[in-house]
Amino acid sequence: MKVAVGMSGGVDSSVAALLLKEKGYDVTGITLKLSSIENSCDIQVCCSPQDVKDAEKVASFLGIEHYTIDWEKDFKNKVIDYFVNELKEGKTPNPCSVCNREIKTGRLYKYVNLVFGADFLATGHYIKTVEINGQKLIKRGKDLKKDQSYFMALVEKEVLNGLLFPLGDFTKEEVRKIAEKYGLPVSQKKDSFEICFTAGKTPAEYIEENKIFELQKGDIIHISGKKLGKHRGLAHYTIGQRRGLGVRWHKPLYVIDKNVENNTVIVAEDNYLLTDTVKAEDFNFHLPIEKWEGNLNVQGRYRQKPVEVEDFSYKNGILEIKLKQPQVKFASGQILAVYKDDILLGGGIIV
Repeated sequence: MKVAVGMSGGVDSSVAALLLKEKGYDVTGITLKLSSIENSCDIQVCCSPQDVKDAEKVASFLGIEHYTIDWEKDFKNKVIDYFVNELKEGKTPNPCSVCNREIKTGRLYKYVNLVFGADFLATGHYIKTVEINGQKLIKRGKDLKKDQSYFMALVEKEVLNGLLFPLGDFTKEEVRKIAEKYGLPVSQKKDSFEICFTAGKTPAEYIEENKIFELQKGDIIHISGKKLGKHRGLAHYTIGQRRGLGVRWHKPLYVIDKNVENNTVIVAEDNYLLTDTVKAEDFNFHLPIEKWEGNLNVQGRYRQKPVEVEDFSYKNGILEIKLKQPQVKFASGQILAVYKDDILLGGGIIV
């Protein structure tokens, strides 16, 4: 079986390639160059020129073929521009999920299958898979602290059968030990940031430092209608935020909404922050909704604890989830991932 491994030049994907070679697969390393920014001691930007060099070193060490594909323009058009446009609309985007659909996983699988004749695309994600009625589905990885199944919610169902995740049964600590045991050249390399292209900056800091668009100051308004102060630009705020508001009130206040048309941040006490309903559009079904049953739960951001589902409905392209217990409001623009126990059923964009 021929397997293309998406090699980012980091520890995880390097160990994934190692494990597959040890199992006897015909392994080819593929690295995407998505950024021209050079890494430094303090900043690790995924898929940079240095990452390309590191991936080449690992491929040479393992004795496998390696190819580099320059998709930097595609990455900007499909992922960074999406991220920026969502911020302009006052949303809290999740570019990593979009990237997995448009670049690193979904599109890359189609590419290596067509160009290299690869049967599978493997990645260094901490994810398992399971087969149900002939359909491969994604499952949470063994290391729940590193589980990355959430970021696969938008990847098309048709791609899933062609994906392999060799690290699903390992913890991060175990993967590090494997890298050290075999003497991989990147065994001590730091992890990249969650949003790779912002290099550890907040979305607002990224926008301001790169002068992408000007963040307009506006009013912070209590739900009662009283103006409490000024905000620094909507991109600095997200639903549920308490710190950094810079306003005084006799009770703790939280961001409960952002009004793009009026350029205002709406704040209120914590009881206004709770909801028992969440909706998502553009839902991507890994398993048809007619087959959804059992213990369902949802996740509205990475690392959020699973939230139990009471009921659900799908009408006019909108999935509506009724929760068993009220939760802090979900941020518009984030991904709503739906699970049965720990099996991913699909995901959409929160509205």
